[in-house]
Amino acid sequence: MASKRTLNAQNLEALGAPALAALLIEVSGGNAVIQRRLRLALAAAEGVEGAAQEVRKRLAAIDRATTTVDARKRKALISDLEAQLQAITGTIAAADPKQACDLLVRFLELSEGVLDRSFDSTGAVIGVFERAAQQLGPLAQAAHLEPETLAEHAAELLAENTHDQFDALVPALKDALGEWGLKLLEAYCRQRGATDGHADLVQIALARGDMEAYLTQFSADELSWSDVAAEVAGELLRAGRAEQALAILDAATQDRDDPFDSAWDSTWIDARITALEALGRGAEAQLMRWEWFSACLSIPHLREHLKHLEAFEDVEVEERALALAEHHPDSLQALDFLVDWPALGRAARHVLLHESEWEGDAEAIHSKAAERLSADHPLAATLLLRPLVFVAVWMGRAQRYRQGAEHLRSCEQLSGRIDDWQGHPDHHAFVDRLHDCFDHRLGFWKLVNRS
Repeated sequence: MASKRTLNAQNLEALGAPALAALLIEVSGGNAVIQRRLRLALAAAEGVEGAAQEVRKRLAAIDRATTTVDARKRKALISDLEAQLQAITGTIAAADPKQACDLLVRFLELSEGVLDRSFDSTGAVIGVFERAAQQLGPLAQAAHLEPETLAEHAAELLAENTHDQFDALVPALKDALGEWGLKLLEAYCRQRGATDGHADLVQIALARGDMEAYLTQFSADELSWSDVAAEVAGELLRAGRAEQALAILDAATQDRDDPFDSAWDSTWIDARITALEALGRGAEAQLMRWEWFSACLSIPHLREHLKHLEAFEDVEVEERALALAEHHPDSLQALDFLVDWPALGRAARHVLLHESEWEGDAEAIHSKAAERLSADHPLAATLLLRPLVFVAVWMGRAQRYRQGAEHLRSCEQLSGRIDDWQGHPDHHAFVDRLHDCFDHRLGFWKLVNRS
């Protein structure tokens, strides 16, 4: 049973309205975001008109603002936007869908200005507007908004989509617009020149299920690029046009001399595999899975390859795949694969065979592998941690010192379980070498000795 001091709604209600009101006044002091939310709650208590008036006033203030929103101010902005959106789609929408719909359109119209002055490296601000756009369709239906009006609103929003915040707007409005509304939207977009790189007309064609109109949006030159071809092929596959999808994929040679170049992502490969499977050409699909796995040691593609094999055949093929991984030209990639598969015994052997190649330049892979190997393969784990320690001290940065000290402590703990160092310096010898090279890094040794 939860303590009566636990912060939850039930315990706070027990304090009573006067005590809660006093607390809210206290915590809201100097906090503009909380104060605005409290005023919004008070306005909502008066009825939908009060809430709508308060939201409209706040949206106007946000629209007038010109200050830059940096990382420090971003959280407050998001809280403010979320509060307005919640009021629109909650309290106001429940009582007056038409007014809520108008306010939501106004909210979305703010996006361009807000995003222009925001430093949004996390994507959190644009995410608020993306979620808001998803709610416009259902709210328009609840408000019985005419397709003509909704299409005009949508065209105006798409004309101000320079941050891609409305890339998913057309699919979200599909049901609310209907066939007639989608036709109007297409006409409005063409008239207003609202499309950038035909992205909106593409979405309209897909929403209407008009694959011919969709295909006309892409030139032969665009389709010669693998990523575009994969995107178009995906839509064709969803429409049951696998043969046409395969033809487009095979014609995409502009940026892909070698289709199994591991420098590329698997988008084109995956689309072609799906097309081959849809056409009943499973053996060719299997060959592509294997060739892609061989190039970049992709675990998902190997698992799919094994899944499509006959019973008991998968054991032999898995063994062949693991052997191939051990001899892959990229030792670091091979280690990552063997640890993630997992084949920890092979991974440990791989570490020892390639001991001179671990330079600590891939901390995430080294740390993960060392952690997973530490239980049964302490020497291999140590050989992966030592380069991380060395690099951390060599860089001479306080943050890296902490990481290096932690890795060195892990090495010390592992050393107690290593009986045979197989020619490698033991832990004391490694620490002596660190002192010889970096005895002047006093900040690092202070952290080490603190333990």
